[in-house]
Amino acid sequence: LMDDCVFCKIVRGELPSWKVWENEQAIAILDLDPITAYHTLVLPKSHYENIFVVPQDILKEVIATTQQVCLLYREKLGIQNIHLLNNNGRLALQSVFHMHIHIIPVTKRVFPGPIQKHPEMMSEYPEMLARLK
Repeated sequence: LMDDCVFCKIVRGELPSWKVWENEQAIAILDLDPITAYHTLVLPKSHYENIFVVPQDILKEVIATTQQVCLLYREKLGIQNIHLLNNNGRLALQSVFHMHIHIIPVTKRVFPGPIQKHPEMMSEYPEMLARLK
């Protein structure tokens, strides 16, 4: 775990997060700058910068956790359409250099253009998490 990595701080409990799912190897949290409702980040608890360096056994846990969260969203929320996104490197718009997968539920088709973020959605996080119980 890296001292200055925001995701490592979340894993260590030093920063608050909106936890959706957790197991020994991976954690899923709601994104702090969501594109859609239930925009979620799935990351390994151990620090690996990107897809190029994460060991395969850890990556398998991350993708299995990603599937578990997607299945949870389908079962509890009826979400049938999801983007999975993984950015690796600055040119690919990676902003936190701790490997993670975005789960971005799609409930309506948005026309191509700039991605609209909706940080105001964070106020709904307690209620959103309660719906998953």
